[in-house]
Amino acid sequence: MSPFAITLLVILVVLIAIVTGLYFLGKKAQKKQAEQQEMLNANRQTVSMLIIDKKRMKIRDSGLPQMVIDQTPKMMRGSKLPIVKAKVGPQILSLISDDKIFDSIPVKREVKAVVSGIYILEVKGLHAHKSEPVPQKKKGFFRRAVDTLQEKGGAKPLK
Repeated sequence: MSPFAITLLVILVVLIAIVTGLYFLGKKAQKKQAEQQEMLNANRQTVSMLIIDKKRMKIRDSGLPQMVIDQTPKMMRGSKLPIVKAKVGPQILSLISDDKIFDSIPVKREVKAVVSGIYILEVKGLHAHKSEPVPQKKKGFFRRAVDTLQEKGGAKPLK
């Protein structure tokens, strides 16, 4: 057998081993996530709160309890989380929001939110004013040029 074929065979075996390992790790992580989601759903409660502020900030700067910061994995401590400061009853709390709903949470408004521990799962009802639509980002040169060409060509602009 030639050295080239042996090298390719070794590389193929290593790649198969890596893919198999990733498959089993992914299955394990998926089971863990399902258990956590089940636990979040079991502890759900609807709470009326006044949203004071919302930001994406590092967990150590967020104002969360020290016990929560200690329990987070070291790799996650550097990443930014969607943090919401809200007044729930007489207390002002720092809560972690779900990424999917973070942009739709209105600031300085009273809302009814579904909360599980310190995690906001969804925002249900809005009091007072309706939330203002999120302003669209300014289009860049390339996007404006593509939209102009599509309008002239009679095609629908892409979204």
